[in-house]
Amino acid sequence: MRLTFLVVGKLKSGPERDLVDEYVKRALPVARSLGFRGSEEVEVASGGGLDAEAERILAKLPASARILRLDEFGPVMGSEPFAQKLAQWRDQGTPDLVFLIGGAEGYGAAVKQAAPDTLAFGRQTWPHRLVRVMLAEQVYRAVSIMAGTPYHKA
Repeated sequence: MRLTFLVVGKLKSGPERDLVDEYVKRALPVARSLGFRGSEEVEVASGGGLDAEAERILAKLPASARILRLDEFGPVMGSEPFAQKLAQWRDQGTPDLVFLIGGAEGYGAAVKQAAPDTLAFGRQTWPHRLVRVMLAEQVYRAVSIMAGTPYHKA
């Protein structure tokens, strides 16, 4: 299963970019040893309204992907259940798992319809650049849990 972070907006160089890159770098060798095919970050341009952003997002989705839309109103999931869910999808033969991070205004109706499955990192509203960091860290934590490494201390 290939993991893709599909995000609205560009993450410029700086501490958030460094953290995302670091967690992805840490996760890749562990993920590959568990049967994941790697990860990719795809950025789409922001602006033009929700419908325009939705068109750009939908154009980048692989046809057979399972999509998990990050949304503050979605269910909250702990790290261990998140790791179990990733393992389940991998074991079911899901070829692509796409994590969506929308723009500042949220998601257009077409994206919500195409990607009804959601996940929240708590009930707070987070800056999108921090959501990227948190997602990258949680993916690293999930593969670490699956591999039984000491990173996650439950």
